[in-house]
Amino acid sequence: MSDKIIEPNSLVMMHYTLRLEDGSIADSTLDAGQPAILQMGAGHISQAFEQQLMGLTVHDKKRICLKPEDAYGLPIEENIYTVPTSRFGNISELEVGSIVAFTHPASEEEIPGIIRSVTEGLIIVDFNHPLAGHTVLFDVQIVDVDNEKSL
Repeated sequence: MSDKIIEPNSLVMMHYTLRLEDGSIADSTLDAGQPAILQMGAGHISQAFEQQLMGLTVHDKKRICLKPEDAYGLPIEENIYTVPTSRFGNISELEVGSIVAFTHPASEEEIPGIIRSVTEGLIIVDFNHPLAGHTVLFDVQIVDVDNEKSL
């Protein structure tokens, strides 16, 4: 068996283009010219995505379609908050669909929230992943596979 076949613990270097169902591009390693590197079995990607990569070899290309639950998950209602406008400095700069960084009260970590609605007195902020609830398509091209190294 060739050492260039993706196996359960392979270190994989690949280019990908992430598309939404309408064909629009959400992300691509080709833009930066740097392939992504991932360790199979490390839990950084979904099992469904890993299963689709298994058995591919260097130079293989494949389109992988992932349902929401196998990609970025389904939206969780508890991640949507209604916040008084008084908590924002300048609400005139907020636009529906824009992403705003919020400081998590417990960890001081910044987390992104999507502005879903701005009404008088209230702003609805969605802390779900922007692609939650979406079926996504990954066009992958395998650049290299190493079955000896790991991250």
